[in-house]
Amino acid sequence: MRLVSRVVSFIILLIAFSAEATNHNDSLSIDSSSRRNIFQKIYDYVASANDPDPGKKFDFSIICAPYYMQDTSLGIAVVAAGIFQNDTTNFSAPPGQISLYAEASITGYYKVGIEGSNHFNGDRIKLYYDASFESMSAHYWGIGYDQNRNDANEVKYRRLNASVTAALSFNVITPHLYVGPIINFDYTEGKNITDTKLWNYQRRKIFSGGIGIGVSYDSRDNIFNAYKGLYASINQTFLPKFIGNRYPFTVTEATLCNYFQVWKGGIIASQLHARMTYGDTPWSMMSKLGDSYTMRGYWEGRYNDKCVADATLELRQHLFSRFGMVVWGGVGCVAPTVKGIFKSHALWNAGVGLRWEFKHRVNLRVDYGFGEHQNGLVFSINEAF
Repeated sequence: MRLVSRVVSFIILLIAFSAEATNHNDSLSIDSSSRRNIFQKIYDYVASANDPDPGKKFDFSIICAPYYMQDTSLGIAVVAAGIFQNDTTNFSAPPGQISLYAEASITGYYKVGIEGSNHFNGDRIKLYYDASFESMSAHYWGIGYDQNRNDANEVKYRRLNASVTAALSFNVITPHLYVGPIINFDYTEGKNITDTKLWNYQRRKIFSGGIGIGVSYDSRDNIFNAYKGLYASINQTFLPKFIGNRYPFTVTEATLCNYFQVWKGGIIASQLHARMTYGDTPWSMMSKLGDSYTMRGYWEGRYNDKCVADATLELRQHLFSRFGMVVWGGVGCVAPTVKGIFKSHALWNAGVGLRWEFKHRVNLRVDYGFGEHQNGLVFSINEAF
């Protein structure tokens, strides 16, 4: 009950701190509505924020809320989210989305970033982008399951990371098939590291730049919060020396998601995911098990190796009004090779979460995940997958 009350209290605080920033082009007459106090205005916003407005080209809102996560402690997060139509003459096309976010905690952690997706030419062209910078007091246990499971290996250090990813895809052959290029740049620096043995004696500062190609099949009814459909993708990225990589390697990442309705308001969502690296993979680019999207509740990077695979099955249930909840279970593993995945130790994962529809078909989520000797709270926008 303490866990439920904490999460419910979080949702109440989330709504209480909600505020909308919208440009109004129409002149406003002075009437009784202009004299409404701040709490009444917040209530009006909460009551109508998810109402779709087909005539609005850009629907933009700001939300601010406290949060607690195991690896960053108590903090505050601000998200400025916008939903927009690239073509106002065709509102049946999927909308684009852009999110600017900032997080800061009492432990000195902070992160700022921008993430978004655009749809052009009736959804025949898609653009996805994600750029962020973060600084945090991190924990590290080494590379591979045997080192990762040993609590005595834990080392604290300061981690700085800057990352940029962009993917452009074009519709080919069938309405749901897309192919296109991918670019990725990542810079990670580990500060206050005195012994690099757990880091395989690699450099503390790592730059990784990659180019590649992605192929995806997407029949989801909504990319932010799917009720039905299938999503499958495979991305192949090359990080050669001539781009500036001291440690050249390649990455293959595959994802398969399926969504279907089981009863009124109930959606079953499943995901299979694998990330495999080959070559001289640096410590900063190892495949990691656990983050706000997969194996929720594990410290990001607690379990890492060249290869990782995980599977999740989730029930999403609408409760009332704009509130819903989810429960999930999953399993994952890390290994030095693809073949090793089938022989490695399986790590379990389960959790429960609450949902609040911030905008139409766009949820704010609070998830509490459990794992092997670990648990953690996640606050984010959009579904995990």
